[in-house]
Amino acid sequence: MNTTEEKSRSLFQDLIELMQKLRSKEGCPWDKEQSHASLKPHLVEETYEVIDAIDSGEPDKLKEELADLFFHIIFHCQIATEKGEFDIDRVMALCLDKMTRRHPHVFGDASATTPEEAIHQWEQIKKNEKGYEDRKFIVDGLPKHLPALQKAQKLQKKVSKVGFDWTNISDVIAKVDEELGEVKEAIRENKPEQIEEEMGDLLFSVVNLARFLKLDTENVLHKTIYKFVDRFKKVETELASMGKDIEKCTLEEMDAVWNKVKKNQKREVRIQKPG
Repeated sequence: MNTTEEKSRSLFQDLIELMQKLRSKEGCPWDKEQSHASLKPHLVEETYEVIDAIDSGEPDKLKEELADLFFHIIFHCQIATEKGEFDIDRVMALCLDKMTRRHPHVFGDASATTPEEAIHQWEQIKKNEKGYEDRKFIVDGLPKHLPALQKAQKLQKKVSKVGFDWTNISDVIAKVDEELGEVKEAIRENKPEQIEEEMGDLLFSVVNLARFLKLDTENVLHKTIYKFVDRFKKVETELASMGKDIEKCTLEEMDAVWNKVKKNQKREVRIQKPG
């Protein structure tokens, strides 16, 4: 074993011992009272912070957030160890076995020359693994707590693999138009339950359109949200520079500044583009 490997093993063991200390009688009151369930919201938060760090393009920020996420894995393993369920060694062994088994084109005699072939092979292997035998239908196995946009896109991908999909984008666009028309009709008829149902159908169709265009709906919507936040901050700043309180402005005043900011941003984008 070389010096780097020894250092990595030492750091890993130090982290496990630190977690054990935090959960001991002499440890931290907050850490001692945590359970798998109580840590769920923190785990989700840390995961999204990792995603934010990736989007920032800053390696130091990503390193820090990965450290926080890794600590949560250690935390859950320590809780499971105390309950006699499993320890971190068994988690790592399971990970090593699963990733080796699901990559027979790398570690075995199978062949996969494209990402699509690798994914298809992965899915076929999963079907024969323990824990997946209760998935009787194509649409089984959707994570319960997955955000709705991601869940819709994952569901659509599942059924697409067996050929249940649109053949061309014009049909997808027509479906979006159809669903929008049904929303309008429900609004005209003032039927709250029908409005809710038709809005769901419309959103599902829009996700389908994004998937067909090979776009990730969560990412697309996040970008729009951040763009809106940035633009509205500029609106507030512009109004303040004019001596106006945004809370006392009319919609017409805010809309005029919004359009001005929007026009300036588009001009800046054109200037930044080469040629």
